[in-house]
Amino acid sequence: MTLRLYDTSSREVRDFVPLRPGQASVYLCGATVQGVPHIGHVRSGIAFDILRRWLSHQGLDVLFVRNVTDIDDKILRKAADAGRPWWEWAATHERAFDDAYRALGVLPPSAEPRATGFVTQMVEYMERLIERGHAYVADGNVYFDVRSLPDYGALSGHKLDDVHQGESAGTGKRDHRDFTLWKAAKPDEPSWPTPWGPGRPGWHLECSAMATSLLGSEFDIHCGGMDLVFPHHENEIAQAHGAGDPFARYWLHNGWVTMGGEKMSKSLGNVVSIPAMLQRVRAVELRYYLGSAHYRSMLEYSPGALTEAAAGYRRVESFVERVAARVGEVVIGDIDPEFGAALDDDLGVPAALAVVHNVVRQGNTALESGDGAAALAAASSVRGMMGILGVDPLDDQWAGTADDSAATSALDVLVRAELQRRADARSAKDWATADAVRDRLAEAGIEVTDTPDGAQWALKGEA
Repeated sequence: MTLRLYDTSSREVRDFVPLRPGQASVYLCGATVQGVPHIGHVRSGIAFDILRRWLSHQGLDVLFVRNVTDIDDKILRKAADAGRPWWEWAATHERAFDDAYRALGVLPPSAEPRATGFVTQMVEYMERLIERGHAYVADGNVYFDVRSLPDYGALSGHKLDDVHQGESAGTGKRDHRDFTLWKAAKPDEPSWPTPWGPGRPGWHLECSAMATSLLGSEFDIHCGGMDLVFPHHENEIAQAHGAGDPFARYWLHNGWVTMGGEKMSKSLGNVVSIPAMLQRVRAVELRYYLGSAHYRSMLEYSPGALTEAAAGYRRVESFVERVAARVGEVVIGDIDPEFGAALDDDLGVPAALAVVHNVVRQGNTALESGDGAAALAAASSVRGMMGILGVDPLDDQWAGTADDSAATSALDVLVRAELQRRADARSAKDWATADAVRDRLAEAGIEVTDTPDGAQWALKGEA
């Protein structure tokens, strides 16, 4: 293989050599299902879906595991605030993430383990760590002793004296830098039995147990957002190495989606939910936008950038559709070698897209000059390349989305102008005007829902 990937652990671009010939094993830290997904959440899913498709294109059998964290402090707190059972809250938002991944054409994983389904494996993992002197029990909690592992901090570059785990308080820690493997049971919280008493898992333990249970003690690639490098991935490595597992051979991290220079985050209030985005552009256009930047770069969100990306996608789509209408069926063809070279260079999607658009320009020239054979060859190549990026215009995934795109976009502009008037009125405590806007939209068959992500709209019957 000629694929080279930037490995966070070694801080260099390395040749990708699979652990097992003909197979690639990949673990992606998936969602903590605490709320409605926003575009920052799904960027990693799209970025590493492109990795998966490229590995498959090169003939590898890809084992792709993406976990679900369905037990967590935030899940418990938000469910309690909403007066709903924690498991129902988690399940509801897990379905929302599934819907978002499906809408954006992210391939389903080979396995999608939930943390609550691997408690037995977590207990066994803790037993190994305690036996090897890397973990200890205190007041029903189990902690990892970071001083017991000489290479702790190697992934992130953190020095031991600077470590702050940022986790909720427990009792009995020998050192504040130690991190929690298992939390002793608290009143009215879910718990599972262990040799050290009832409790629930710590976040870091979940992934080490699930990854090694499904992919083995050593596997090829571990993926996730760059915000997970510390403490989550650092602690995953510590647990695995402490238990005697080699663990991941390559570590890949995607950059954030930012807004106004800040990471998109519910706590900052600068999020744009997937349902809201899909009222503004088609799903294929949103995927194209989120996947168009290099996976390791920051992606600064703005409506203008999204509109520009959607227009770029439509130029490609229009070319393929015109060739199909004027020349004949466009089958999936061979990719341009320069496209392959770009993806082999640490998944260089921007350079790969430049190749796609160059082929489109050449194909348009051929089509207008009457060279149908050249235009058809170009369109076939474009389908092959866009398919690897997950945005093949003729894929059944996107069938029927182009016809109503312009109308939906125009309607969205008009409705959002009204919603902005309503928001301004509410800020000024002009409740009469705010109510009048809402009533007028309702009479037009538009239902408005106020959410933590702002007012969202849908046609009645489609909410």
